[in-house]
Amino acid sequence: MYADRVLSGMRPTGSLHLGHYHGVLKNWTKLQHEYECLFFVADWHALTTHYDNPLGIEQATWEMVIDWLAAGVDPSKATLFIQSQVIEHAELHLLLSMMTPLGWLERVPTYKDQQEKLTEKDLSTYGFLGYPLLQSADILIYRANQVPVGEDQVPHIEFSREIARRFNHLYGKEPGYEEKAEAAVKKLGGKKAKLYQELRTRYQQEGVEEALESAHALLGETQNLSLGDKERLYGYLEGGGKMILTEPQALLTAASRMPGLDGQKMSKSYNNTISLREEPDAVSKKIRTMPTDPARVRRTDAGSPDRCPVWQLHQVYSGDDVRGWVMQGCTTAGIGCIECKQPVIDAVLKELAPIQERARAYTEEPDTVKNIIDDGCEKARDLARETMRDVREAMGLSYG
Repeated sequence: MYADRVLSGMRPTGSLHLGHYHGVLKNWTKLQHEYECLFFVADWHALTTHYDNPLGIEQATWEMVIDWLAAGVDPSKATLFIQSQVIEHAELHLLLSMMTPLGWLERVPTYKDQQEKLTEKDLSTYGFLGYPLLQSADILIYRANQVPVGEDQVPHIEFSREIARRFNHLYGKEPGYEEKAEAAVKKLGGKKAKLYQELRTRYQQEGVEEALESAHALLGETQNLSLGDKERLYGYLEGGGKMILTEPQALLTAASRMPGLDGQKMSKSYNNTISLREEPDAVSKKIRTMPTDPARVRRTDAGSPDRCPVWQLHQVYSGDDVRGWVMQGCTTAGIGCIECKQPVIDAVLKELAPIQERARAYTEEPDTVKNIIDDGCEKARDLARETMRDVREAMGLSYG
């Protein structure tokens, strides 16, 4: 249970583009070989800003899942599911809302930021205010301890940590907790029990974070404890109660360097994208008609790559030798802009070819995609039910 478990989700936006591939999907395909991974379609989150027009969400979901699979996300390595098909997300969100201070939600940086940006929408809704809490429920219900995010999303993970901490503090004090925790320590065996107590003391008395990490590692590799005893010992380390919800960590991902066709960040809202399933002729045409250095009016004019959006694509797709050729040729007018663009066209088409081949196979077999998601939803439900059983018990709602 406390092995590294990664959770990540995407709102259903339909067919994905190269910005999504370089920003998220390449990372997912790497993580699935290193961690237990759960990747989900955040369809309820789409409603926080598109509640007035939900009809396209289902189709956008299937298109997006096909792109995940085509990009190399492997359903035998990762669990793929749809948020709304695991109803326990909503139950945990509701229960957490009972103990979440309103001020915590209003403090989330993206709350005011999004309201200012999306002025055409009425976002003065309960759902929009509460979406960081739903995001926390998404993470906490799987006891995921690693969440891949960029720097701008770190406050959301810290918010989830605070929610888990508050929940454990309020509801983690079971009757006879100290005695049960001490009994669980003895079950570790003499040597491990002594080490656990030493690490616990060092953390509680001296605040040594490394001692806490070492104790977590010690418990993580211990096989002979029940789930309940393990949870007690995790909580006992920090002087709290039983750890019902796991505090997640931000797994920082490098910012994507994928520029759009105009040099801005690649985004559908800027209309500057290349989609993963775009026809090769359309890809070639888009890159061939990209703007270049405005100083190069004629073929004989020298230019500067630093002023050219195509140069940014060379940073992603070309090696040192090609970049050197571009720098030399552009600044001396030795090559024309069409010549400069050809290596980028070739590299993009080469990257997209295997993705598009896999996408065709999945598009022709929609039942395969549905079966993958059905299996993933079932696995996700099993994990979610386990957490909710413990949550209800801790809150006195188990009625057993």
